[in-house]
Amino acid sequence: MNIFKDFQKNIRDTIISLSEAGKLPVGMDLSNITAEAPRDVSHGDISTNAAMVLVKRAKMAPRDIAELIAGCLRLNDDVKTVEIAGPGFINIRLKDAFIQNQIAVILSKGSDYGRSNYGDHKKVNVEYVSANPTGPLHVGHCRGAVFGDALSTLLDYIGFDVTREYYINDAGGQIDVLARSTYLRYLEALGEIVGEIPEGLYPGEYLIPVGEALAAKYGDKFKNKVEGEWLSEIRSFASSNMMELVREDLKTLGIKQDVFFSEKSLHENGGIQIGLEQLKEKDLIYTGTLKPPKGVLPDDWEERPQTLFRSTKFGDDVDRALKKSDGSWTYFAADVAYHKNKMDRGFNNQIDIWGADHGGYIKRVQSALTALSDGKATLDVRLCQMVKLLRNGEPIKMSKRSGNFVTLRDVVEEVGKDVVRFIMLTRKNDASLDFDFARVTEQSKDNPVFYVQYSHARVCSVLRKAAVAFASIDIIKADLSLLTDESELKLIKTMTNWPRVVESAALAHEPHRISYYLYDLASEFHALWNKGNDRVDLRFIIDDNKEVTLSRLAMITAFSKIIAAGLNILGVEPVTEM
Repeated sequence: MNIFKDFQKNIRDTIISLSEAGKLPVGMDLSNITAEAPRDVSHGDISTNAAMVLVKRAKMAPRDIAELIAGCLRLNDDVKTVEIAGPGFINIRLKDAFIQNQIAVILSKGSDYGRSNYGDHKKVNVEYVSANPTGPLHVGHCRGAVFGDALSTLLDYIGFDVTREYYINDAGGQIDVLARSTYLRYLEALGEIVGEIPEGLYPGEYLIPVGEALAAKYGDKFKNKVEGEWLSEIRSFASSNMMELVREDLKTLGIKQDVFFSEKSLHENGGIQIGLEQLKEKDLIYTGTLKPPKGVLPDDWEERPQTLFRSTKFGDDVDRALKKSDGSWTYFAADVAYHKNKMDRGFNNQIDIWGADHGGYIKRVQSALTALSDGKATLDVRLCQMVKLLRNGEPIKMSKRSGNFVTLRDVVEEVGKDVVRFIMLTRKNDASLDFDFARVTEQSKDNPVFYVQYSHARVCSVLRKAAVAFASIDIIKADLSLLTDESELKLIKTMTNWPRVVESAALAHEPHRISYYLYDLASEFHALWNKGNDRVDLRFIIDDNKEVTLSRLAMITAFSKIIAAGLNILGVEPVTEM
């Protein structure tokens, strides 16, 4: 149950009734009318912009419209007061009985409270991580992985049919570099002294076991051979091993993927040619030359005929190259084919999670998808900023295992999956994020993951103590009218915001809103807990008053259901004791 959506419908129905009664014009557009929680709690429980939205069409003063609507809303049995503020905003205050009864609603829905069928099983593809299979995942990949996974869960939560996808970049020059790097480790495994890994190759120690595995399988088959005799086979062997490493890294972080799609398959199956042929039929591909990029002097730029896509027709700055000067496909050509492939699989709603350094690439891919689908398919790209790793405020050293960066596994092994996942979602994806190993493990209010987890553990502790104090506990029979303290009602009101927060976070593609909400909700709980420390009558368990105890146990049980649901969306396990 989403009380804001319910009141939004109620307000719209009220306006329709007023129109039918001749007090307002008939057939007005009501789609922009909202019902939401006021930013200032002193303004009530629900605020609506209805009067402001209807001014132009109704040709009436907004306060006059507001008075008509407010008069009808005051007749609602669940409404305590309706006030008109400013030029015509309508603020609704709900009766305590209605607020109290939301506990019963939450308990009846359990973990499904906040779920909806808004998405109506529409297909959506969320592509995330998609790191080159050249080594272990680093902490930057970690942020994108957590973001994509949480967003996928959110979309599923409101009724979309979500496919989680990983695009394997296994066809570019970086795979040749991987093969050459692996070959050196292979020679090492055969007893040769290689020395320092040359610049331009991958120096990480993670390739040592790959070289050893290669030697174990093939012996000295490739020793003293020219590159052309071993490159293809070692390339395939090494990239396969790296993807197994990536899968293990993702498993460590609790990341789920439904599809692993190989870029190489597009090259091998003619997927790129098929995609570009469709653009050619639309007269969107031509042979031409490009002007020098910004910052490049004309004298330093060689104009040459290239196969270009008319991306400027779709709002891009310049047309984009599909072939390199040597006749090979550009990365963009492969991306065009890949997004067409997703469209052909029924995904007109596509979401890609990329690193912040790919910002300049967004418009060209969106343009290609728009062209291929005649505007029917959409692509939303979310950029994740890099993560700055600190220890007590000081940058940490690089990982020997990776060679030049801190791996995802290094971070997870030190602080745990749950901490990593929660902290990665405490900032909007395109905002910078500091990850201080000292701060994310401290047990204080300043550590959001601890603060939220602690609230759930506290509830579990109270419930265990209550089971000892009372012979039988049936919170379903609790008298919720006994929840009358201002702090109790405030907590319940915050709980009723959950369905609205879930839906808005999913539709905005902003899972960090969930972590924000959980922290605020936990704060309300801890405030009530602390109040009970000072006042015996506000404690959750009152030994000589079972009725009040039951009502509060019902309240905090409902609270724990929402906390657990929110943590599960983030991929964090709710703890029962700390």
